[in-house]
Amino acid sequence: MSHVSRLSIRRGGAGSADRTDTFEVPYEDGQSVLDALRWIRVHKDPTLAFRYACLNANACKECMMEVDGAVEYACLARLEPREMTIAPLANKDLVRDLVTEIAPPAERMAPRK
Repeated sequence: MSHVSRLSIRRGGAGSADRTDTFEVPYEDGQSVLDALRWIRVHKDPTLAFRYACLNANACKECMMEVDGAVEYACLARLEPREMTIAPLANKDLVRDLVTEIAPPAERMAPRK
C-alpha cells in the first residue's frame, strides 16, 4: 500500500499576498522534507521557491524553515505520512515562498540602480 504526505506550504513574497498551497507527495521511509519539496518542484509546481545547498558544507543552514511550527532544517526534518505545515522563517524578511533573507544586512549586495 502506498502512502502519501500532504504538505501545506505557506507561500507569497514581498509585495504579494500570502497563500497556502497543499500538495500530495509520495511517501517513503527516510525521506526528508527537502526531498518532498524537490519532488513538488519537479512534478507539481516548478515555481515553488526554496533554498538549499547540500553540496556545499560551508553554506549549511540554507534550507532552514518552519516545519509544523518549529524551526528546522528541511534536509534533516523527516517527512511523515500525514499532513505537515511548511512555512518560511517568521523572524526573517520574506523574499519569496520559503526563501527568506539569511545574510546580515551589512553582507548583502547593494540593489542595482
